[in-house]
Amino acid sequence: MTGLNLHFLGHATTRVELGGRVVLTDPVLTSRVGPLTRVAPLPDASAWSDVDLVLISHLHGDHLHLPSLRLVGRRTRIVVPRGAGHWLAKRGFPNVEELSPGERLTDGDLRVTATEAVHSGHRWGPRLTHGPQSPALGHLLEAEGVRVYSAGDTDLFDGMAEFAPLDVALLPVWGWGPNLGPGHLTPERAAEAAKLLRAEVVIPVHWGTLAVPGIHRTTRMRKLLVEPPRTFAAEVFKAGLPTEVLLTRPGAEVALPAPGDKV
Repeated sequence: MTGLNLHFLGHATTRVELGGRVVLTDPVLTSRVGPLTRVAPLPDASAWSDVDLVLISHLHGDHLHLPSLRLVGRRTRIVVPRGAGHWLAKRGFPNVEELSPGERLTDGDLRVTATEAVHSGHRWGPRLTHGPQSPALGHLLEAEGVRVYSAGDTDLFDGMAEFAPLDVALLPVWGWGPNLGPGHLTPERAAEAAKLLRAEVVIPVHWGTLAVPGIHRTTRMRKLLVEPPRTFAAEVFKAGLPTEVLLTRPGAEVALPAPGDKV
């Protein structure tokens, strides 16, 4: 895909090079995230040293991670869901912008449109009412005729079909624990999302990176750290979808098809 480079850095963190810009989604770049430990390799500092734009899908600590944002740089342009800008600016990040679903910004030749997401937007989780709250988002990135959808955290919703067709979709297929709460895609539901999105290529994300210390050594969690993207790929194949699933381990460059290649 001409003009596009992708790295899956782990969890929901991707490095997207498109339209002459370098974008990070939901950067999580450290060995720990609150009580969670990283079980995938740490990315090298070169992965974020030249970033132009950071896209934050929602306020949960494994997506809006303050220590990782400090690594990227306090003055980096950061885009957050509408209503979260003041909260982040008070924590020392002066270059913050807000988007609501359907709103767009440009950075050079890159266009970013915020999209709907079905997920809790509260900083501390869906059951609390105090503290910062803003709607969860996905993002559609477009430049040079290439369209990339980063879903953030979301469950399946019919409106996904409005983003089609896509060149690339970055779809979450699990999380960091033994179970998934509301507002997440299982591998099976992610395959349904792939059908709606009609993406040429899907990269499964949000897996194999973070875990609860101790239980990540159990047999079940060891399987959950590797199996969700494989299950997703099997479901896509079973459904007969004309979509190529690129299984990419956390920390690796995505081997995108060359221009003219057919799925």
